[in-house]
Amino acid sequence: MHIISDQTEHVLRHPGAFALQTLRAFRANQGLLLAGAVAYYALLSIVPLLILVVIALSHVIDQAELLETLGRYLEWLVPGQSKSIVAELANFLANRAVVGWVLLGTMIFFSSLAFTVLENAMSVIFFHRVAIRRRHFLVSALLPYCYILFLALGLLLITFVAGRLQAIGEENLAILGYRWSLGGVSSVLLYCLGLAGEIFVLTSIYLVMPVGRLSLRHALIGGITAALLWELMRHVLVWYFASLSQVNVVYGSLTTAILVLLSLEIAATLLLLGAQVISEYERVAPHDRQQMPEPWRTD
Repeated sequence: MHIISDQTEHVLRHPGAFALQTLRAFRANQGLLLAGAVAYYALLSIVPLLILVVIALSHVIDQAELLETLGRYLEWLVPGQSKSIVAELANFLANRAVVGWVLLGTMIFFSSLAFTVLENAMSVIFFHRVAIRRRHFLVSALLPYCYILFLALGLLLITFVAGRLQAIGEENLAILGYRWSLGGVSSVLLYCLGLAGEIFVLTSIYLVMPVGRLSLRHALIGGITAALLWELMRHVLVWYFASLSQVNVVYGSLTTAILVLLSLEIAATLLLLGAQVISEYERVAPHDRQQMPEPWRTD
């Protein structure tokens, strides 16, 4: 009785070969070019998306608490630039009475662009699935808006949980006459919450975006891979922006946009690389026999 699958056994026996195979396939699929497209449209989508989510959730949660939570976890996506984005959101919310139906429709349209481009990029990574099955165009059209709703509900849940964890951090624990602050415990729990949320979001993307049914185990492999790589890169970016970067000297007033785009480019690259890991894992043949990929066709 096999405890692990033949695919997992193959990867564990040949981790270097599997990593090299994944990188070669990612390069053959023009992964960096796809990531650039996703990052560009993500830059267009991020502010309208956040505005819509904050406007909707501000009817349920205190606006200041919502913006504080959003700013904390935006640091995970755009290190060092969350304050600028949250400031723009706060400024827009202060003047949201001027929002008309045309502007609202425009924001809804632009907020969905990143998901549409991401779905198309995924279809290139998972070309062996595209050759078998195509998604109905109505599903593709509605999918971004369903995912926006899903993200809004996730942010609502995280805001409530983060608020409770922060409240724990303000308390003290008394044992045998000694008092210890729970601030450190609260910080660790908040970090774990953010990391778990990151893995959950990435796993959900891998479950939903590719055509066809992807197993939870495969999606979780990609989600954990992309999350761990991004955590490493995120800390490198924080250090680089704080210590070595001279972007503000070169780009001046465009610095924020450039840094956000750079962060989104790296994040999109790792997101698609995680998808490539899943794709190559799916096509690993048992008994060390490599499957030849099917031709990419969409008819």
